[in-house]
Amino acid sequence: MHRFIPIYAAWEGARVTEIAVSHHPRRFGKSKYGVGRIARVLLDLLIVYFIDRAFDRPIQFFGKLGLGFLVLSVAVLSWALVLKYAWDVTLIQTPLPLLAATIGLSGVLFLLLGIIAEVQARIYFEARGRPPYKIRRVVEHPTPAQPRAASGQW
Repeated sequence: MHRFIPIYAAWEGARVTEIAVSHHPRRFGKSKYGVGRIARVLLDLLIVYFIDRAFDRPIQFFGKLGLGFLVLSVAVLSWALVLKYAWDVTLIQTPLPLLAATIGLSGVLFLLLGIIAEVQARIYFEARGRPPYKIRRVVEHPTPAQPRAASGQW
C-alpha cells in the first residue's frame, strides 16, 4: 500500500506536491515488476476505493451489491418461468433455477456481510473516540442581535 501514501496523507490534511527527479537507467539486475503484481495493485485500488467511499457506511457498499444480486436472481427465475410456461421447457432441462438460487443466496450473504461490517465500523469509530467524519472547515455566523428587554425593539 506504499504507493498510496500521498492519498492517505491528503486525507489527513497534508499538502501533497510533486518534485521532478531525474531517473537513471538500470545498470544491474532485472525488474521484478510482472503480471502478478498488477493484480495486487488492482486489489489495493479496491481497498483504497472502499476506504474512501464506504468505510464509514459499509452497508451501502455491500447492500447495493446484495440488492443487485437479488434483482438479478429474480430476473433469472422470471426467465426460467417464462421458458416453462411460454415455450414448455421444464425447469429440469435448464440450470436457471439453480443459478437463480445461487445468485439469490449470494445477495442475501452480501446483505448480511454489510450488516456485520456496519456493526464493526460503528465499534471501530466508538473505540477510537472519534466520529466517522472529518470537519473540513468551520464557518461561524454572527449571532442575531437580541431584543432589548425594556422596549422590545431590536
